[in-house]
Amino acid sequence: MINHPILLLFPFFLLIEQQWCLRLSTTVDDGFVRIDGIHLTLNGAPFYANGFNAYWLMDVASNPNQRSKVTSAFQEAVGSSLMIARTWAFSDGGSNALQSSPGVYNEKTFQGLDFVISEGGKFGVKLILSLVNNFNDYGGRGQYVQWAKDQGKQIQNEDGFFTNPMVKGFYKNHIKTVLTRRNTITGVVYKHDPTIMAWELMNEPRCPSDVSGATIQNWISEMACYLKSIDGNHLLEVGLEGFYGASSCQKNPNNSPHGTDFISNNQIPQVDFATVHSYPDQWLSNQNNAGQLDFLQQWIHDHIKDAQEVIRKPVLFAEFGKSNASKRDQLYNVVYSSIYKSASISGVAVGGLFWQQLVRGMDSYKDGYEVILSEPSSTVRLIAQQAKKLSVTHRRFLTKRKQKAPKAKRLMQTKQTRSD
Repeated sequence: MINHPILLLFPFFLLIEQQWCLRLSTTVDDGFVRIDGIHLTLNGAPFYANGFNAYWLMDVASNPNQRSKVTSAFQEAVGSSLMIARTWAFSDGGSNALQSSPGVYNEKTFQGLDFVISEGGKFGVKLILSLVNNFNDYGGRGQYVQWAKDQGKQIQNEDGFFTNPMVKGFYKNHIKTVLTRRNTITGVVYKHDPTIMAWELMNEPRCPSDVSGATIQNWISEMACYLKSIDGNHLLEVGLEGFYGASSCQKNPNNSPHGTDFISNNQIPQVDFATVHSYPDQWLSNQNNAGQLDFLQQWIHDHIKDAQEVIRKPVLFAEFGKSNASKRDQLYNVVYSSIYKSASISGVAVGGLFWQQLVRGMDSYKDGYEVILSEPSSTVRLIAQQAKKLSVTHRRFLTKRKQKAPKAKRLMQTKQTRSD
């Protein structure tokens, strides 16, 4: 081996270049939400924001006569300082489906999703797009398994979604089709559109046939790598509810495992941030409101602590809600206060998305958890107050950055003058 001095210095220069590239990627003003350690960033500043779930956006927008409802949803959300929306980028089989059969897409429905993304961009709302459902609503993994059965595959149950090669091929094709779609309104390919904040692999994945967690862990690893091989611009999250694995299932509601693991699933390198859902009224229906709130407080505390100290990634409380409207404010306040407490000290909790936002004239979509922001209530006021409070955190970082920029420029000019 020849110990050439320049060759010895090469690794040092390479390291400096890599660090510089990383620094550039987290400060570039291109509108993409990015990851920087335990923080999400937007245009170079830590990004904290609350938001909402509106799974129905594409479904409604597929009918041009109903698109005003989508516009109203974004308009009302921004009026309440809500800057993140989570919605479905799937509808498998059934009427008005996005994907009527494997690889066969309904252009009218796809144009509905085009409109959703276009409108989100107009209002400055960042979108989280979920790619398939764990449950049978809008097709879900059950529909994928049935498609494979229709082609002669012997699959024991719906958990075959995570292991059967044909089913996984169907799902990978859906990922590729959505990510490489060119928006008919904006002309921008989805994987290049900064309006999209993140992709979600599945809404609330569970695998009851393998509570060890191995099946889900392998599936996430495979699909996360595949998605990232197509799209290196956007963030990725799994869609987890936050359930712990078998070794820590005492933290779960009723101590029950679900085949997922909040820790190991989110430690997969291609997963950029963790998610948690919170429905104590469903999970602990045998307990009173006080007991449910006590559980919620501990549930949130555990996940923030584990995201901060173990996973070392941001955490988004991607779904929470309560069907009892008279006690809803208490639950919302626990979630929002915990998030703000973490964010105010530059912690990992980046925001919360309540379930679900509707607008007037959508009675058929009501599920008891809905909030209509144009109808005044204590919950609507609470949402707006907490969202504005959290968004100030992001604006504070932006202000500091702008203040530092002129100072840095003056310093560079001074140095340049001295060198001259």
